[in-house]
Amino acid sequence: MLSGLAPGSCALLLIDMQRDFCAPGGYADKAGLDIQRLRAPIPAQQALLSAARRAGMLVIHTREGHRANLTDLPDWKRQRAERSGAPIGQDGPMGRLLIRGEYGHDLIDELQPLDDEPVIDKPGYSAFAHTDLELLLRNRGISCLLLAGVTTEVCVSSTLRAAIDLGFCCLTVGDACASPHPELHAAALQMIGVEGGIFGELCSSAELIGKLEVMV
Repeated sequence: MLSGLAPGSCALLLIDMQRDFCAPGGYADKAGLDIQRLRAPIPAQQALLSAARRAGMLVIHTREGHRANLTDLPDWKRQRAERSGAPIGQDGPMGRLLIRGEYGHDLIDELQPLDDEPVIDKPGYSAFAHTDLELLLRNRGISCLLLAGVTTEVCVSSTLRAAIDLGFCCLTVGDACASPHPELHAAALQMIGVEGGIFGELCSSAELIGKLEVMV
């Protein structure tokens, strides 16, 4: 797929690079996760984002979070977050954890969207669940997704699997994804290529940027 990449039919999907996941005092930090691991791919993501913009590619950002009144928060997810030590909606240094409109819910300073780049707010792990992401992609004639973000084994993987089932070609940028658990990050990436590429293909940010640069 990398060899046949066409920017006009591809979109870069940057998943959940939010302060709640990647900054001190946010949801991930409160849950005891290693935010330094979650921040590790930021330089690769910045370079990839710049290359995609230069190539004129559609860039879409996602944010996981819930309504202020928590009416879109399933009970099982509420209980899970409480067990992790980071109750959704609890007050934190950057506002209520994983609540839309709070400072912590927004994207990190290093990866702020441009005015014309869509931001998809999602209540779950997959960016396709209960959002208009598929409609947006179909309306733009997008058939290929380039995936990066956090966490590799949860929101990136959930979005990838949904995209594959919907018929999109998918290319996951391994070093532009991250997890607080290195073994789960590695396993999630390894699963992509089994059975001839059951979940699409895997590449590095350098490989993808190199391909995009010759198209500018």
